[in-house]
Amino acid sequence: MLSVDVKPIGVIRNRGDGIAMLSVFAAYRQGLEGLEVGARVQVLYWMHELTHGDRRSLRVHPGGDPDREMKGVFSLRSCVRPNPIGVTQGQVVMVNDDGLSVSGLDAKDGSPLIDIKASCSE
Repeated sequence: MLSVDVKPIGVIRNRGDGIAMLSVFAAYRQGLEGLEVGARVQVLYWMHELTHGDRRSLRVHPGGDPDREMKGVFSLRSCVRPNPIGVTQGQVVMVNDDGLSVSGLDAKDGSPLIDIKASCSE
């Protein structure tokens, strides 16, 4: 089977005011070139607080509501999944030497940053 090696490119620091700092490791900062304030970005991160048990669950109650019928995790945006890769979208509010400040992200503070992608324009 193919082995997949995912290495963080930085860390997400959630300030608690709706703005998250994407602190990018020095080795990857050159990749920020061209990103500007106002740009929409997709941010991929590792949901680091999930347990190994969470990663084995393939069916969950939507929204964690036990009154709702269980569904497969691939049909939901549940954080419970075999590979806990989170995807969120936001808008760049600042670009600096260490990374980006982005509004609208739902990643938890301390989440390992996996990738940043410019959002497709319509």
